Amino acid sequence: MAWLYAEYIADELLRTGRLIPASTLEFRAGRDTLALTIYLSDAAGELSGIRVVSQLDEWLSLTAYGHPWRDWVHTRFLALGEEARERDDCADPDLELARAAWRWLDSTELFATNLDPGRPDDDHTDIAPGLDENARVWTPAWQLGLPLGHLAMHLF
Repeated sequence: MAWLYAEYIADELLRTGRLIPASTLEFRAGRDTLALTIYLSDAAGELSGIRVVSQLDEWLSLTAYGHPWRDWVHTRFLALGEEARERDDCADPDLELARAAWRWLDSTELFATNLDPGRPDDDHTDIAPGLDENARVWTPAWQLGLPLGHLAMHLF
């Protein structure tokens, strides 16, 4: 239930922000990235309605630009996997759903605006750095989902 609740919270945050239509892959990237952040940051395993508001600051810092989110995800998966082994619960359904979401986020690339103009893509190496909304690159889904989730929380 913990994964489904994290996914529900993420879905509500993104829908409230009305940043993108819910039927898009970009929405899914934002929802899954935010759900992973919520699920993996819940160290006590007790997501509750009251704690959601109190944890927004933590989620904002985890999704902030420059935070090593991908490394943090790997570290949390290792810790949760170890905890599951200690409990003799290697088939934790919440953890498996979270891992499936991570596999999709890490292996799926979306064609989106280049959010990192300091790192030019192969097609535009001669363009000076700066945000050009027309410059699009293939981006891992989680890299697109992070700023969407972060902005949705600010709009909440």
